[in-house]
Amino acid sequence: MNETILTACKELIDDAKTACANLVFKEICLEILSRAKNVLTPEQFKQLTNYAAQKMQEKSLTEAPLPL
Repeated sequence: MNETILTACKELIDDAKTACANLVFKEICLEILSRAKNVLTPEQFKQLTNYAAQKMQEKSLTEAPLPL
C-alpha cells in the first residue's frame, strides 16, 4: 500500500512540474511532502523528498532558454 502511495506522490509531483509555474510547483511539492510524511515510512519519505528536490532543481520548459 505504501509503495502505491509513494508512486502516486511522484506522479503528482511530475504532473505539477509540467503544468505549473515554478513558484506554484514548489508550493505544491511542499504540500505533497507535508501530507506524505504522515503515511509513508521514513525511508519512503526520504526517497520522495530526494525526488522532489531533484525535480525542483530541474529547469522547467518555461525557464529553459530557447534555441535560436
